[in-house]
Amino acid sequence: MLYELHTGTFTPRGTLTAAVDRLDHLVDLGVTHVGLMPVNAFDGTHGWGYDGVLWSAVHQPYGGPDALKALVDACHARGLAVVLDVVHNHLGPSGAYLPRFGPYFDGETAWGPSLNLDGPHSDPVRRLVLDNCLDWLRHFHLDGLRLDAVHALRDDRATHLLAELSAEVDALATALGRPLSLVAESDRNDPRTVLPRQAGGLGMTAQWSDDLHHALHTALSGETHGYYRDFSGPDVLPAVLRRVFWHAGTYSSFRRRTHGAPVDTARVPGSRFLAYLSTHDQIGNRARGDRMGSYVSPGLLCCGAALVLCSPYTPMLFMGEEWAATTPWPFFASFDDPELAEAVRRGRRREFADLGWAHEEIPDPMDPATRAAAVLDWEQRYREPHRRVLDAHRSLIALRRAEPDLADPRLDRFEVRASADGRQLVLVRGALRLVCNLADGAARVELDAPPREVLLATGGPRNAGASVTLPGESFAVLRV
Repeated sequence: MLYELHTGTFTPRGTLTAAVDRLDHLVDLGVTHVGLMPVNAFDGTHGWGYDGVLWSAVHQPYGGPDALKALVDACHARGLAVVLDVVHNHLGPSGAYLPRFGPYFDGETAWGPSLNLDGPHSDPVRRLVLDNCLDWLRHFHLDGLRLDAVHALRDDRATHLLAELSAEVDALATALGRPLSLVAESDRNDPRTVLPRQAGGLGMTAQWSDDLHHALHTALSGETHGYYRDFSGPDVLPAVLRRVFWHAGTYSSFRRRTHGAPVDTARVPGSRFLAYLSTHDQIGNRARGDRMGSYVSPGLLCCGAALVLCSPYTPMLFMGEEWAATTPWPFFASFDDPELAEAVRRGRRREFADLGWAHEEIPDPMDPATRAAAVLDWEQRYREPHRRVLDAHRSLIALRRAEPDLADPRLDRFEVRASADGRQLVLVRGALRLVCNLADGAARVELDAPPREVLLATGGPRNAGASVTLPGESFAVLRV
């Protein structure tokens, strides 16, 4: 159970030390792993962290290296593991001096210069990346790394950098006597990312699955613009829940080409894929950075949480999602160079103008007020309906821990049944059934056996034989 956390907006002070004071909330929630967004040094005081320029330095405004060590120790003292987000696919646009010292980069990505992983003189470049990853794990006692946008790591060598990193991390884990994980962000929909190296894969422990997000988001919000267009049919969510990828060798209208490959659900467990309703990207790359709590009802948010937390996949939350936080989380930065700052402003306005947004509707990413508005409002969790959503998350996470059937990652033992319009779904989890009604009115759902026990429910389900009637926008976890 991962919890994605941004140091600069998790608390008003925006430091690693201040984050320690909120760790007990994560323990009470049932989180097992803290997913710490990038803490490497970047230009300015505030930012997302993905414009880092010094891979081995901890951002000083966050508290520096000693504060990171103290946070990791505090997490471990509470039984929480820590996975750090690292970014090697590019450098930020300001303060990056690495290219002056050697041929570290060759070409461009969408965000900046592309790492030279397979060109002339690339051996020391690869070594620098590998050693940087190993140093984070070894010296800061981290339990894993999240590898940002690995699809932007261009590498045509016979042994891909990720496979090489996987082998070295396995060796380090053996030497340290503790497990270490590598979680990749990849938009390739390539199952080889999580296959073992011995099976021809890259050896990643797990990867993010945006197709799962897109299918859930579209079903709950009704949004069908941009890349959500392909996920709008009633058969999409049941299919993606069963097979991980919607684009599995099928046409992607957003990419305007065929995309992805199918997952062998008989061989690859669901735990290799992260499932989530929200991430920093999926919120922050909206024009206003508005969270689902601002435009999706509490009932549907609870249904979405149930679908994630009762699925065979590894669940992840973005900070504040557990209480349906409505504080926005838009893109923000604090570059000192006025020309760069203005270029970033123009770029954001141009990007969203193409989607029909007026300039005045888009927060200024350089205005300190934009970052200030993104700081979590911790008092909100005590007010309704936020408290009700938080209680649902706590109960679902506790139930997943208590019931082995809900944590079973085997996809070949997982069934999803759905109504013709896709608004009622049943997840078959061993002897348990998650029944969700995403419609706004009551619905009757036929099960394969009469329910013997209601383990958790919202809205008061009514059982009659092998059928259950659920109020609109509610769910029930039943034992049959």
